[in-house]
Amino acid sequence: DGLDERVATAEFAVMGLGMPQPIAAVKKRGVKKLITALLDAFVYDELESEEDEDENKPIKVAVIGRPNVGKSTLINQLLGEERVIAYDMPGTTRDSIFIPFTHKETDYTLIDTAGVRRKKSAADMIEKFSIAKTLQSIKMANVVIMVIDAKTNVVEQDLHLLQYVVESGRALVVTINKWDGLDSEQKDAVKEEVRRRLQFVDYVRMPFISALKGTGIRRLMDYVLEAYQCSIQSLSTPELTRILEQALEAHQPPLINGRRIKLRYAHAGGKNPPRIVIHGNQTSALAGSYLRYLEKSFRKSLDLKGTPVAIELRTGDNPYEGKHNTLTPRQERKKKRMMKFVKKKK
Repeated sequence: DGLDERVATAEFAVMGLGMPQPIAAVKKRGVKKLITALLDAFVYDELESEEDEDENKPIKVAVIGRPNVGKSTLINQLLGEERVIAYDMPGTTRDSIFIPFTHKETDYTLIDTAGVRRKKSAADMIEKFSIAKTLQSIKMANVVIMVIDAKTNVVEQDLHLLQYVVESGRALVVTINKWDGLDSEQKDAVKEEVRRRLQFVDYVRMPFISALKGTGIRRLMDYVLEAYQCSIQSLSTPELTRILEQALEAHQPPLINGRRIKLRYAHAGGKNPPRIVIHGNQTSALAGSYLRYLEKSFRKSLDLKGTPVAIELRTGDNPYEGKHNTLTPRQERKKKRMMKFVKKKK
């Protein structure tokens, strides 16, 4: 306070640590400029990391679920050693833990996350922070392994978590853990409940495993790799357009104000998840049920396992919208003669 900024920062500039940021915290002078400088550097680093991403980097796999469903035990079983703490008490894992892992010559990064309870049950501030880190890990991941406890079966919190994963566009594998502790009658009941309540993710693999004993997890990473490869699959415009035409031939879009919605062609718009852009007219009036039909048609024809498919609709601009046709003198005379004839008829 009360000093010239250039004089005050001159002796610090010679240290070679970059441009000094003079502030007066009490009077809030220079604070906003300091925050802007910090945020600009942070955004630049984030954009750099996104540009550097390529398919040769490890596949990020987040293991999520409710507390005490066996996420840490599953990761230890995959690694073949006790790398993370696994204890029969909810809340053992507080922060997301990133662990390098190689399986069949493919590099992965396993992310052990904190268990997610219902919002009203998470009263502790640390637990709320842990849940936020888990949701952040889902968006960072390429593939998500959702762990469900077979003993408690599918509960509402499982459905909320799955819905969040689907809306985030992440590839997904749902695994039902603690399978070894059930008898045959209980197993049949669990299978029926899983089939009934998880119909909205019927495109994902659902292995039944025991993370503690290691049974059933041999193919789990194969399912993870399959889901990832499907999510980054290259899609050609002719193939997508052909599938669209076949879907239209089997089931036409509904009429809107007496006019049929026309969907002309489709092309790829992105990966992880696969994004398919469909061009046509009146696409904004297309019903959600028909969009789901198109999504299932593309997934079935392309044999996409474990990944959602995002459909993006685009309506072509009308080149004549807002334009008026100018009549020639001869057309004007003809129009006047016709109007006279119409008036005589009336």
